[in-house]
Amino acid sequence: MGETVLGVRELGRATLARQLLLRRHRMPATEAIERLVGMQAQAPNAPYVGLWSRLEGFDPTELAGLVTGRQAVRAPLMRATIHLVTARDALALRPVVQSVLERSFRTSSPFARGLDGLDESELLAAGRALLAERPRTRAELGPLLAARWSGHEPDVLAYTLTYLAPLVQVPPRGVWGTNGPAAWTTMEAWLGRELEPETEPDGLVVRYLAAFGPATVRDVQMWSGLTRLREVVDRLRPRLRTFRDEDGRELFDLPDAPRLDPDTPAPPRFLPEYDNIQFAHADRRRVIPEGRRPPLYPGNGGTLGTILVDGRLAGTWRLDTPAPAASSRSGPAAESTVLTIEPYAELPARDREQLTDEAARLLAFTSPAAPAAADVRIIPAP
Repeated sequence: MGETVLGVRELGRATLARQLLLRRHRMPATEAIERLVGMQAQAPNAPYVGLWSRLEGFDPTELAGLVTGRQAVRAPLMRATIHLVTARDALALRPVVQSVLERSFRTSSPFARGLDGLDESELLAAGRALLAERPRTRAELGPLLAARWSGHEPDVLAYTLTYLAPLVQVPPRGVWGTNGPAAWTTMEAWLGRELEPETEPDGLVVRYLAAFGPATVRDVQMWSGLTRLREVVDRLRPRLRTFRDEDGRELFDLPDAPRLDPDTPAPPRFLPEYDNIQFAHADRRRVIPEGRRPPLYPGNGGTLGTILVDGRLAGTWRLDTPAPAASSRSGPAAESTVLTIEPYAELPARDREQLTDEAARLLAFTSPAAPAAADVRIIPAP
């Protein structure tokens, strides 16, 4: 009784501020990645667009250098999905979310039932040794393991390793402007350090609230994949401030975290595939209109995504590079890059103008070689 009630827009503005989406910030990419507690990255190039939308003057070579220099890695972490994190966070977070990977392997994947009669500890030791020798794809790893465990499918053996062992995917995958297969090695071999011993999630919960709060216990569980966090939040309660949402649910937050006026301006933003702001809450209404779900694109990142208008999911975007037109007497026709925006509803003129300006900047970022040939198109809303 008597707790402050926070509406949907207030929650949205608070989260947008913490996600660096109300204005662009000047900070190193490593600081931004840690402040965001990692960036969802199963689409390997998605974090580049995510950082471009958040950082002033972001240069993709900065992040590419972090990845090739082993200062940032892509690894299965929260929700058992691939995240881009700093090397320091990879070593600290993986032990905390190990149970998430194990549960996902045993309950959500088809591979656990293919291990009957096999000693998992022996398999993991053998697989880790092979991956520590050099990075290998699952297609390379599976047959090597099957040579020892001939009664088991190579895919089952390889996927068991990539679920249960602390691994990272290595470059050139995840490097802007290049691509490569998903080759894996052990986190310790790649980073040259041991994992942190701490497995309690208290620190992770606090960092989540700093990046995504105010939030319910269920929100934290949805983002992390961890369960039974009520007792963790209760343990942290003396360090937290509480609120209620409009439905009466208890919200937790850090005492000094920013909470903004619901009318704080929120400029249009282009988000990549799977941006965490769309997946970090059980109740997504602070960013996503009720009844709508974020699209789940299968791309490699950097060419597909969603748009925010007034801080809310308002449509999708994609980059298309059509095949060159036929040559003319003056020479071959220039290839044109088109950024197509599909809003969910008709946009006010001012929003369209701001969105078009931001789209032109995104085109210059993604297609710097030919910005003059670029085009922005907004498809009429249905």
